[in-house]
Amino acid sequence: MAEQKRDYYEVLGISRGASEDEIKKAYRKLAKANHPDLHPGDKAAEARFKEINEAYEVLSDKDKRARYDQYGHAGVEPNFGAGGFNGGFEGGFDFGDLGDIFGSFFGGGFGGGRRANPNAPQRGESIRMSLAISFEEAAFGCEKAVTIERSESCDTCHGSGCAPGTTPEECPDCHGTGTVQDRRQTPMGVFATSAPCTKCGGKGKIIHQPCKDCHGTGAVRKRKTIKATIPAGIDNGQTISIRGQGNAGKNGGQAGDLLITITVRPHELFRREGTSVLCEAPITFAQAVLGAELEIPTIDGKVKYTLPEGTQSGTTFRLKGKGIPSINGRGRGDQYVTVYIETPRNLNKEQKEALRKFAESMGDSNYEEQKKFFKKFKK
Repeated sequence: MAEQKRDYYEVLGISRGASEDEIKKAYRKLAKANHPDLHPGDKAAEARFKEINEAYEVLSDKDKRARYDQYGHAGVEPNFGAGGFNGGFEGGFDFGDLGDIFGSFFGGGFGGGRRANPNAPQRGESIRMSLAISFEEAAFGCEKAVTIERSESCDTCHGSGCAPGTTPEECPDCHGTGTVQDRRQTPMGVFATSAPCTKCGGKGKIIHQPCKDCHGTGAVRKRKTIKATIPAGIDNGQTISIRGQGNAGKNGGQAGDLLITITVRPHELFRREGTSVLCEAPITFAQAVLGAELEIPTIDGKVKYTLPEGTQSGTTFRLKGKGIPSINGRGRGDQYVTVYIETPRNLNKEQKEALRKFAESMGDSNYEEQKKFFKKFKK
């Protein structure tokens, strides 16, 4: 007894009044999820895929859909009606726009789609590396010599992979395309798949006499020292690109790039936020009370700053234009210096006595913040 087919609308999960766009949308979703390329060796997925295609082949055709709606599965059988019915199975399944649909899923490889020419110029792979530099080098820029190992076009065969005086043969199996097709007759028609050619390894050509220096690859590994220019203002984690200094391309293609990711070593005094430089500076109690002329370190060297009388611990002041240069060359940031009062330790007897007399002479009149604090506490 023949297996009973499911309703085509049920197969695609749509209503009987579904529009053409709704049918195509449902088909695309289901066909992509159940495509054999995504489920190799899964017979159940293959069966679902055939069922989905069969449903779409009928419902996407206005005439076939009309006959199916009126007569069911019998309306789309090959022997339906006096004039017979040719569903496209005799001469092979006509995928029509199905090929376009699967081209968007699988890069044109469905139903005999074309694969990229393996002998076309191919750009070489880029090389990635990291480089540690100092805080000042990041701020002002520098030049560094970096050594890398990369593939370069073989000087002996000039990248062809063939021994001098010889040429490669076009692969007789794939005729230079690098792929071969397998066409299978199925209940749904002729099903075509493509795969890399095993005879030439997907290269499209066969080298009978490989170059002795590169062993037929067309490229050799070499160590190379390159001068890298690090721009002023570069920050930790940023990457610079040196064009054409990566691995050699294939078939005359351009070389890749050298990508260098910068690591900035921490500084003992400074830290960075954008183009701003931050630091902390200790001051004495006397300097805070009386004011003083301080020498402040910057990335440009020491500068003088006049500290005003009565400076509180935690006060931050700005040194304009003493920050990091902008990486786009538009000006510089500022430096922000936060001062804190360093409490002296190990006072001798005379110093302690002098400090007590000073405290007694001050009383509470000059400690406004302390008075505010205890006033809030009482509330």
